[in-house]
Amino acid sequence: MITAEGLTKRFGDKTAVDDVSFTVKPGSVTGFLGPNGAGKSTTMRMIVGLDRPTSGRAEIAGREYRKLRAPLTEVGVLLDAKAVHTGRTARNHLRAMAATHGIPSSRVDEVIELAGIGSVARKRAGKFSLGMGQRLGIASALLGDPHTLILDEPVNGLDPEGVRWVRQFVRHAASEGRTVLLSSHLMSEMAQTADHVIVMGRGRVLADAPLADLVRSWTQNTVRVRTPRPTELAAAVGGPDVEIVSSAPDLLDIVGLPAARIGDLAADRGIPLHELTPTTGSLEDAYLALTGDSVEYRTKEIS
Repeated sequence: MITAEGLTKRFGDKTAVDDVSFTVKPGSVTGFLGPNGAGKSTTMRMIVGLDRPTSGRAEIAGREYRKLRAPLTEVGVLLDAKAVHTGRTARNHLRAMAATHGIPSSRVDEVIELAGIGSVARKRAGKFSLGMGQRLGIASALLGDPHTLILDEPVNGLDPEGVRWVRQFVRHAASEGRTVLLSSHLMSEMAQTADHVIVMGRGRVLADAPLADLVRSWTQNTVRVRTPRPTELAAAVGGPDVEIVSSAPDLLDIVGLPAARIGDLAADRGIPLHELTPTTGSLEDAYLALTGDSVEYRTKEIS
């Protein structure tokens, strides 16, 4: 279990993390989301002792990271896949890490195969592609077979097979009762992977909820209806809690009524329907709605 209590971090006059509290429970994958500059990476760094909090505290299984006797065997961390000695081979990098904790060479071979870097294990890490560097970083995090995993953007640069492997691995790790904190900007991937979601914006926690609850709270269900008599249908289904948008002469997007009710109202009035398609909100929709006022680096919309 990971707990953060009142974590605050200031750099000069800038507050990067502001009174952040949450709990990451074992047995599920917790997604850690937020725009660039939201404070996610700083929070992760404070959890593993790389940044000292201005105030507050973070613990892993009831202890601060600096008090863990054998950190690699308790917490697997991937914060920066480039944090390797570029002149060492992948195997020697892992062997050097293993030597600090008395981890046998057989485990080095296991994580090399597990991460899919067997074919490049004897090549210097400085020559690795972004994807291979990420795989080496993941292998490093798994070296001590830890109960807790903290992974920052682990699928960055991976090909589709690698992305799927990470998804399957973290789901399996959670099913074994491990604690998994996973950061990613890929909303579609996070939607398939996370059970619970913590969203940060401008250094604060904006949401901390099961993924399904978050999506339900921050999105609207829409029913797309295609009919040759849109004006009549709009009059039939209209009401104070119903929103209707016409995006084409024969097309209505209706919010506030379920598809079955729309179909019944159309049938009662003899209005033909050529399409009746309910759509549910996505994690991306919920995330954008939730963080709309918390984006520090905003791009110009293309018109």
